Amino acid sequence: MENYLDAVQHWLTGDFDPQTKTQIIELRNSDPDLLEDAFYKNLEFGTGGLRGIMGVGTNRMNKYTVGMATQGLANYILKHVKDADPCVCISYDSRNNSKEFARITADVLSANGINVYIFDNIRPTPEMSYAVRLKGAVAGIMITASHNPKEYNGYKVSWSDGGQVTSPVDKEIVAEVAKITDPSMVKFTAGERCGEINVMGRDVDEKYLSDLQSLSLTPEACAAHPELKIVYTPLHGCGVRLVPELLSRIGFKNIVHVPAQDVSDGDFPTVVSPNPEEPAALKMALEAADASGADIVMGTDPDADRMGIAVRDNEGKMVLLNGNQTASILTYYILTRWKELGRLGKPGKYVVKTIVTTELISEICAAFGVPVYNVLTGFKYIAEVVKRHEADGEFICGGEESYGFNVGQFVRDKDAQVSCMMIAECAAWAAEQGLTLYQLLQKIYKEFGYRKEGLVSVVRKGKTGAEEIREMMKNYRACPPVEICGSKVVRTVDYLDTAATGLPSSNVLQFFNQAGDVVSVRPSGTEPKIKFYFGAKGDDADAKIEKMKQQFA
Repeated sequence: MENYLDAVQHWLTGDFDPQTKTQIIELRNSDPDLLEDAFYKNLEFGTGGLRGIMGVGTNRMNKYTVGMATQGLANYILKHVKDADPCVCISYDSRNNSKEFARITADVLSANGINVYIFDNIRPTPEMSYAVRLKGAVAGIMITASHNPKEYNGYKVSWSDGGQVTSPVDKEIVAEVAKITDPSMVKFTAGERCGEINVMGRDVDEKYLSDLQSLSLTPEACAAHPELKIVYTPLHGCGVRLVPELLSRIGFKNIVHVPAQDVSDGDFPTVVSPNPEEPAALKMALEAADASGADIVMGTDPDADRMGIAVRDNEGKMVLLNGNQTASILTYYILTRWKELGRLGKPGKYVVKTIVTTELISEICAAFGVPVYNVLTGFKYIAEVVKRHEADGEFICGGEESYGFNVGQFVRDKDAQVSCMMIAECAAWAAEQGLTLYQLLQKIYKEFGYRKEGLVSVVRKGKTGAEEIREMMKNYRACPPVEICGSKVVRTVDYLDTAATGLPSSNVLQFFNQAGDVVSVRPSGTEPKIKFYFGAKGDDADAKIEKMKQQFA
């Protein structure tokens, strides 16, 4: 905006509620810099939807910006969808204001003549994806900021296949939302509602859980090892509703809870950040594991699409596995069982991973003769491959290093429910062979070679931070590294160049050295940070990762 104070004045004098105006005045008096950040631009509706800090202002998540996004989406649906009676599924997580934002979203869609199916309480993102296909909806909306800190919320849009919107629909929706320049353009109410608002609940849960359970590959192993003890924490989020039940359904009754974290609370009072990628988030679960002698720790993020785990090493100490390790274990287990069950014989089976996810998965798939599709970062691209091959292929599984994984075709997003189920089942299957999950991972390394991955996220907040991140990417393009860990860089891939990659344009750089190591650099699409992904190969991989961190971050 040319002058953010004009936007401030508009909100103070326009048709905005008294509470909003009071908060603006308080902010103007107490923190002018924060006021500028709240109004210096419009909160961007990107290809995945909205995500931002909650509060008053054009650059914040609030009922007005949520309403504007919904009006734009409604306009797109009414212009481009041929269904005479379209419907949209809505879910929301435990974050502060999520229920209110979901209600506003439902009301605006209804006022525009669009039918709505909304869950009766918090539900995971993957169940929303499942519901879209179950109900024959044109779209799905999940109110969540995933694993972001408590100050954030978001608005994630999926399309009729249950996957997050991709090109060209994503850009077309963005264009429609951009046309809604003021809350006065939103149909918050239309007198008598035109679209029906229907409530979903246990009926959808039952179908979802039943379909996930049908993906089980070794039920006899689960039945044979009821002694397996699992600590599970939902980190104050949606997973508490379904993960323990699914584990129980496949035979695991020895589930240890973390009672304080079973409470659905958008303040996330027991953690700094509800992100299972961060070791601190699983601290209480690890303590519960040591107190109870549990074999495995599982933690899911607030919207229950990501899962982090810890397992016991050979000395009996709990160690956290990263997303690459978990995805590699699951891929190895699933492909092994598919082969044993004779399910790999027919052509068309495939696995999908993102470009920044470990190449160990590619090597595992090659050993089983299963093709791997590499896609851009973001599970929507995995779902896009599944959609593209609905008629001529079968998706086995797929994952990304950021703790997201999925199995089968019921859900078109990452799914912590089925991931937790499969990890528990894999542990029982490994126990049949006299192995722990940790020992199974060592067996995989022995067979395919040791790999180590690392991730460093450099946070740069606010307007100046965004400018600094842009400058960093510009410098890496102008002056790429000539060597990594003493080994010459032999290939640089710039994913802005679609002709070279065959993938949609994306602000990502990858540097490969002669030794087979790789460094990937990309700004986050949802948070104020730039991410450095490190992948090292060989017995000295641990030392290489540390050198990469010093060189790049």
